[in-house]
Amino acid sequence: MIPISRSEPPRTASPLAVRGLSYAWPNGHQALRHCNLQLPRPGLWMLVGSNGSGKSTLLRLIAGLLEPQQGRIDHPGRCALVFQNPDHQLLLPSCGSELLLAIDPRPPQAERERRLQEALNQVGLAGLAERPIHGLSGGQKQRLAIAAALASEAELLLLDEPTALLDPDSQAEVLELIVQLCRRPERPLTALWITHRLEELQQCDGAALMQSGRVGSWQPGAALARQLA
Repeated sequence: MIPISRSEPPRTASPLAVRGLSYAWPNGHQALRHCNLQLPRPGLWMLVGSNGSGKSTLLRLIAGLLEPQQGRIDHPGRCALVFQNPDHQLLLPSCGSELLLAIDPRPPQAERERRLQEALNQVGLAGLAERPIHGLSGGQKQRLAIAAALASEAELLLLDEPTALLDPDSQAEVLELIVQLCRRPERPLTALWITHRLEELQQCDGAALMQSGRVGSWQPGAALARQLA
């Protein structure tokens, strides 16, 4: 087994570079085959592909939830994975307690509270720190999961079909939120977003097709959507 390297390159480097990544499941299925991917700059980047093409496995490898048999992953700073179903990652009873779980416990309480409120404000959930999570809509839960990523000071967001279980209005709200975060003037985020919705490709900075465990070249999202329609 060839160990993976997770390094922290200079800030001028690519926000994410994957080189020669391979992973096989215990049942023998080869999910990734010498997969290469590089994000040119901060922004919203989307991957599209059929079921079984390796998209979700790739995100889990980048997030460190799986260990590959071969390859290298380079990205600066923190990354956070946002699941398709927010109920699979929201653990605590209230919005505020969920965010405190994501915030570094070392700063003073006042600073942690400031970060909590800032994260809620950024995702449109201001004033809901005491709201029970079971009282949130599906779209609000997904925005809370994104807020937790922001509260953890992640610079790279990995989003695995984050709108798949949402109604059309909530789908649009979550997508617009990520677009705004990736294009804000100060400290723009980098997001790698998996989707099956070709209409979502219209909003990204670049899109690529994933097939048989490998990622194709980046191209304009609208062009890839037309190609796959």
